[in-house]
Amino acid sequence: MRNRIILAIILLFSAISLSPMHAQDTPNARQARRIFNSAYQQVFGEQGATLRYDVNITGIYKTHGTIWYKGKKSKFEDAKMNSWNDGQTVYTIKKKKQEVEIHSAKNNKSDKYSQKFKFVPENYTYSIAQADGGLDITLKLIKGRKGMKEIHALVERNTYRPISVRIKIAFIWTTIKISNFQSGGITDEMLRFPKELYKDYKYVDKR
Repeated sequence: MRNRIILAIILLFSAISLSPMHAQDTPNARQARRIFNSAYQQVFGEQGATLRYDVNITGIYKTHGTIWYKGKKSKFEDAKMNSWNDGQTVYTIKKKKQEVEIHSAKNNKSDKYSQKFKFVPENYTYSIAQADGGLDITLKLIKGRKGMKEIHALVERNTYRPISVRIKIAFIWTTIKISNFQSGGITDEMLRFPKELYKDYKYVDKR
């Protein structure tokens, strides 16, 4: 379950619509939204991207791994599991059990978890400020609206490449540090499930 939640957190911004901001029209808010959109395009644009993530949930749970994605296709690796999503089918490798679990991408449990992390951009106020090591873009939930309470996205000053994301859900803070980030250069072959490497594994079809 925890791995699915982590994947949902990592992919949460893939649901963001980059529509113009109307609710908060100040120079600082416009700058924050513009830089946020630029960072978003580097991560979730058509060119695809890869990054290493180090997740810390309020100091009580930590994990790390690497994720690759392009469009609806993705792949991630961590110490316990590997997973491939070709847009239709999700293949999850459970290393300890030597099993390959198969799910429909449309009904995958990680998608159900990700619903809890999606948000509507117009439900937030945006601001930006200088921070140690970069620019801190802050999103705060407007009173009476639904969504995550607060989001801090730290990006590089000149390139707007992502450095970290902090998310507040209820009273819990989750920090995601990003490293080895690369925008572009992701091919379909890189995201293909290598069935030949797991021919000795047990396949469990849960579609």
